[in-house]
Amino acid sequence: MGDAKRLGHDLLERAGITVGGDEPHDIEIHDERLFERVVRDRELGLGEAYQDGWWDANELDAFMARIVESDIRSAIRPSPKLLWLTAGAALSNRQNIRRARSNASAHYDIGNDLYERMLDPRMIYSCAYWANADDLATAQEAKLELICRKLHLEPGMRLLDIGCGWGGFAHYAAEKFGADVVGISPAAEQVRVAKERCADVSARIEQLDYRDVGGRFDRIVSIGMMEHVGPKNYRGFFRRCDELLESDGVMLHHTIGSNESKNRSDPWFDKYIFPGGVLPSIGQIGAGSEKRWCIEDLQNLGPDYDPTLRAWHSNIDARWDEIPRYDERFRRTWRYYLLSSAASFRVRSIQLWQLVFRRTNTRSDTYVGLR
Repeated sequence: MGDAKRLGHDLLERAGITVGGDEPHDIEIHDERLFERVVRDRELGLGEAYQDGWWDANELDAFMARIVESDIRSAIRPSPKLLWLTAGAALSNRQNIRRARSNASAHYDIGNDLYERMLDPRMIYSCAYWANADDLATAQEAKLELICRKLHLEPGMRLLDIGCGWGGFAHYAAEKFGADVVGISPAAEQVRVAKERCADVSARIEQLDYRDVGGRFDRIVSIGMMEHVGPKNYRGFFRRCDELLESDGVMLHHTIGSNESKNRSDPWFDKYIFPGGVLPSIGQIGAGSEKRWCIEDLQNLGPDYDPTLRAWHSNIDARWDEIPRYDERFRRTWRYYLLSSAASFRVRSIQLWQLVFRRTNTRSDTYVGLR
């Protein structure tokens, strides 16, 4: 047995995973080159080997949860290739205005036919709120309601929705709370659908980067957008929000979060799912917002992302035959993305935060957020 194969079996045994076993977390190996590939490229190699059909799990999310819980990654030394990728991320700004547009297009413009079958009817592509919900549509509406209540949104308020997606929140805030909404996104296909969706309410949708938007707003919200800002831009992002928000304004950012500060995301996700995306840590958010902003309210909804992702997977898996232009490799890529993400939230490897901000050095008797 080669060194890579021996190490691989030792690590699987440490995680309680059996090759050919019957437990949900057990796997089948179809190509023994898997071990050399994982030892060489760690998480990138594991994901690419799954895309190529070199292995399968009885339940992919259960297997990935075991892998993350056992911290197998730290037992494998990074290759020079992975070290180079990390060094490059530290030196360059992969989320500047030019790259931000291409990064967004690479994920959000791959086909509305895919997202229409995966998401709820409002096409909300972020963590739902399951406290009193039994289905995805109800859980997503509960999340939209929660955000509006935390913002203390009132009729006539001007609301900027940064990264508005397909317009689901913009429409909800305008229809249910009477807000006057401006929604922005750099992704052309999202903007096209959002304009159609919001045609009957007071919501204007524009294809813009947050650095290019003008005007002043009573409220600012971003839902699943801070992941695309990038570590080199956090301070600039909060400075731009300061320029756009009225003096007594409030803003809420709903973002996936990392337990540690990083300059680059998981290399597999960076290459195949969210190019340029980096999950911010609480420390990075704090450093980017310090002096100007007070975190008035913070809630972790990370556990709610597990059932959200599993619902998305169930939806798209049931209707995959309706979108034949996506081949089997893409299907395996998408399954790996959704279910490995569900596993990471399940074991608290990553989080989902809703942070409500107002400015420092201002007096107010009104508490924002929820008590």
